[in-house]
Amino acid sequence: MNVLIVEDYRELAAELADYLSKNGYLCKAVTTCDDALEEIAVNDYDAMLLDLGLPDGSGFDVLKAVRKSKSKIAVIVITARGELDDKINGLELGADDYLTKPFALTELGARLFAVIRRIHGFTANELNIHGFKIQLQDYKVSFEDTPIALTKKEFDIFQYLSLNKNRVITRLQLTEHVWGDVLEINSDSNFIDVHVRNLRKKLAAFSKLDWFETVRNVGYRINI
Repeated sequence: MNVLIVEDYRELAAELADYLSKNGYLCKAVTTCDDALEEIAVNDYDAMLLDLGLPDGSGFDVLKAVRKSKSKIAVIVITARGELDDKINGLELGADDYLTKPFALTELGARLFAVIRRIHGFTANELNIHGFKIQLQDYKVSFEDTPIALTKKEFDIFQYLSLNKNRVITRLQLTEHVWGDVLEINSDSNFIDVHVRNLRKKLAAFSKLDWFETVRNVGYRINI
């Protein structure tokens, strides 16, 4: 999952990024409203941790812009403000959850995973796709209880396509989700296709993959 951290206190932003990275997330940290708006205009994030007190404006303005353009992104407001009105305002503007500083990193991790699950429309910690079981928090895949050894990138691709079942996911979307900042990626590279081909080969050793569709010149889709 690709997470944007919008926090002007750099030490906290680094701490959040370090914790989430160790738990399998791809993180990008920015410190201003302008930088946040630029990021969400260019890259496709799964979630955003949003501070309200930013040096060039209010995080509420970022939240409004996000909800106009990126309706599916999970947003957790993190702020030192504890007033009820701020919480209500943030939730009414479309925030999915609210944490008041200071908070435990483990609580943030649990809340982040919960809102991402809710936005993608599932409640369990695992997905079952045509006999394959994806354990989301443990980063494990099995077929009829037989473990399948996938790389981290292969797991991320399989997970993302499965979470977005019946939708065509473009190569660009996969690139942003699995590698992060699209501006740092060589658009002519075929590394997505290479990883998908390796993933297909490993899955095909256990079952037919007529449900794992390649949409020519666009991307991929898992049909349920």
